[in-house]
Amino acid sequence: MLPALAELQQAYAELQAKGLKLDLTRGKPSAEQLDLAEPMLALPGVGKHADDTGTDTRNYGGLDGGLAIRRIFAELLDVPVEQLLAGGNASLTFMYDVVAFAELFGFPDSPKPWAREDKVRWICAVPGYDRHFTICEAFGIEMIPVPMTPDGPDAKAVAALVAADPTIKGMWVVPTYSNPDGAVITDDVARALVSMPTAAPDFRIMWDNAYAVHHLTDDEVTSPNAIALAAEAGHPDRVLLFASTSKITFAGSGVAFLGSSAANVAWYKKHLSAASIGPDKVNHLRHAMFFDSADGVREHMRKHREILAPKFEAVAQILAERLGGYGIASWTEPKGGYFVSLDVAPGTASRVVQLAKEAGIALTPAGATYPYGKDPEDKNVRLAPSMPPLDEIRTAMDGVATCVLLAAAEAQAAK
Repeated sequence: MLPALAELQQAYAELQAKGLKLDLTRGKPSAEQLDLAEPMLALPGVGKHADDTGTDTRNYGGLDGGLAIRRIFAELLDVPVEQLLAGGNASLTFMYDVVAFAELFGFPDSPKPWAREDKVRWICAVPGYDRHFTICEAFGIEMIPVPMTPDGPDAKAVAALVAADPTIKGMWVVPTYSNPDGAVITDDVARALVSMPTAAPDFRIMWDNAYAVHHLTDDEVTSPNAIALAAEAGHPDRVLLFASTSKITFAGSGVAFLGSSAANVAWYKKHLSAASIGPDKVNHLRHAMFFDSADGVREHMRKHREILAPKFEAVAQILAERLGGYGIASWTEPKGGYFVSLDVAPGTASRVVQLAKEAGIALTPAGATYPYGKDPEDKNVRLAPSMPPLDEIRTAMDGVATCVLLAAAEAQAAK
């Protein structure tokens, strides 16, 4: 049984009186994490601007990006180096450009450019990543939610939809430590998605492997090699993979990657060539020199884990202590990534976020993890504990728990 409403109202008044100003809205690296890459700013150094091929990285050219950094991440992402591009700091830009190029020109196997189709629809696993949904909205692509499971998107639901509807052109997948619930796609689900028949000949899977090396435990899991599996299934062009160093080095000045089939890479470069002569290869060289190898990246990420893991442990501990046993909330305890997915009493997520805001705790808007910002049950809240210091995480989570309890008690009293 929940504590009495009056008791919770008093606890909330005491929370408001603290005058907090805490932020759990977005998965930003903390200053302590960013400091880990500070030595990189001294690279490449005077007179050290040539890459592995002898090319002066300060000059124009090289649409593929730096070879050395591509070799490192080709190993980490399990993509042939010749099928991996290195670009600017944001994988989101790669994703947006892929959809934009498909809208303007179509893929090589598209009957027509997507913008000339009567309707384009897209499958979105929910809860999911709001930035993915924003890209779809920007192009007027209709989003179709399907349930996210601990093993990845509901493959049977997806297969039934894409087999019957030629307007469904693609789907989003975050295969490793998905945003927000931390799920890791299984081999069986990946195989089902890359091999399923689709009514649209140009169906694409946007494989956003943003958290491929972002582990919180010694169990450094990896997701299936979707590009290779798609080729084996006879659909070599189905998967486009994305990743970046945004939460590895500097969020605003990292390196993004796009990997796919040779045909998709050539298609992308053809259209990119009209807009760019090449990316920031000095930054590529800087990153390659800093990491030296794939093992260098892995070791660097273990330093990140030392900072992040205690914060996620604190979230789980406080939620268990404050909310366990009441039957009004459940939450994920991810082994990696940047988020915790909190499900509160149905119909109360918006109220929880409002109460938190009025107590000085900023949370991601309720509904952000669903297309169009509409959670049909109004129950999911995404928590991002990476940026604040550990003591602030504890304070914030204790406050969030008070808000969850009060919102649930208000809902019960209103019945």
